[in-house]
This record gives sequence, C-alpha cells and structure tokens, in this order.
Amino acid sequence: MIDPSWIAGLGVILFGIGLLGTFYHKNAIVVLMCIELMLNAANLNFVAAAAHYGDVSGWVFTAIAIAIAAAEVAIGLAILLSMYSTQQTIFLDERASKLRN
Repeated sequence: MIDPSWIAGLGVILFGIGLLGTFYHKNAIVVLMCIELMLNAANLNFVAAAAHYGDVSGWVFTAIAIAIAAAEVAIGLAILLSMYSTQQTIFLDERASKLRN
C-alpha cells in the first residue's frame, strides 16, 4: 500500500498546478477545469488523511464533495454558455475589456 504522505504530497502538487492554471489562463473553460483540479486535489488529501487515521469521515466528505462538484460544473457551464451568447467569447480578458468600454 502507498504511504498516505506520498498521496498527500501528490494532492499538494496537483493543487499547485490547478492554482497556477487558474491565475495564468484566460480561457474560462480552462479556468473551470483548473478549479476542478484543485477540488480533486483537496479530495485526494481528505482520502489520504482518512487512510492515515483509519477514519471513514474523510471518505464520506469526499463523496459529498464529488456530488457537489458535479453540480458546480453544470452551473459553471451554464454560466459560460450564457456568457458566450451575450459576449460572443469565453476569454476572460476580452470580457473584462468589453465591460470597461
């Protein structure tokens, strides 16, 4: 079995990649995917902690967070479709420049 500290380290690395992607990308779909990567990294850390301590609550919280993430993706994609229909773009910097003018 893999040591939970290695799994937690992988979760931290994935969270960092998602955070950097959120800051540096301008495409709204890529930003949404990076936010989901950050959420899954947090879930991975909950599972690692649950495996380390032998507690079931980390697994339960992760299952609930995955269900909430599915609803978040559905709402996020609906917002992106609405943004595209009104702004004709999904790039975040172009939307900001249109709002300033």
